[in-house]
Amino acid sequence: MILEDLPWSDAPPEDRPVREFAAALLRALGAALDRLAVRLVHVAAQAPAAEPMLEFYAEAGAPEGALYVNGRLVGHLPGVTRL
Repeated sequence: MILEDLPWSDAPPEDRPVREFAAALLRALGAALDRLAVRLVHVAAQAPAAEPMLEFYAEAGAPEGALYVNGRLVGHLPGVTRL
C-alpha cells in the first residue's frame, strides 16, 4: 500500500506541508517525552528509600493485633493489644 492508496491522503497539495509539519512536531514531542521518561526513571532509582510507615491496629472492629508496613499487612501480633 502506498500513500496515495490511503483515504486521508486525498488532501489538497497546499495542505500537505501543514500535515508534514504537524507530523514532525508530534514525532519531536514524542521523542522529548521519551527522553523525559528515561530521565525520571533514573532519578527515581537514585532517590533514597523512604522509611517504612508502620501501622498497628488493636481497636474495636479492626483486625486485632494487625501489623501493617506501608499499607500492606505483614502479620498479626497475638496477645498484643497496644504498642
